[in-house]
Amino acid sequence: MLNENIRAIRKAKGLSQEELAIKLNVVRQTVSKWEQGLSVPDSDMLISMSEALETPVSTLLGETIIEAQADDLKAISEKLEIINLQLARRKATRRKILHWFFIGVCAAVVATIIILLLLDSPYLDWNYSNPETAVVGVAFHAFEWIFVRLMPILLAGAIIGIILTRKKS
Repeated sequence: MLNENIRAIRKAKGLSQEELAIKLNVVRQTVSKWEQGLSVPDSDMLISMSEALETPVSTLLGETIIEAQADDLKAISEKLEIINLQLARRKATRRKILHWFFIGVCAAVVATIIILLLLDSPYLDWNYSNPETAVVGVAFHAFEWIFVRLMPILLAGAIIGIILTRKKS
């Protein structure tokens, strides 16, 4: 059991008998005897070997590696499940925020349209000889001109956004 574990772990780490022997300050023949089961390393040498092979002593002595991997896989799968749930919640929250943002954009566009219709372009009757009135009138007219041209695109985009971000049942 010990001899097979030493050989399997050494090979898994990509070490030759000579390389392991150098790490442990023994001759290659000693490693060969351990792997053939002709001799057994003492407790101090087992500790040195576990450090050199980066493997617990219990694994060298025969603890099954497969069970440890199964536990590790189970723990990893549980962590991944938690992460997936967190990501799903974030995605749902982000979708809800975007949905309400698009509804807000639609409401703002409709409210602005209503305000502009009620005001009926009041700047047309203003006295533009007064510089302050002229600046405000030009700014208001520029806003209205840009809004009227961009409003259909903005409204259509917001409606499409609402449709795409609605909660799917």
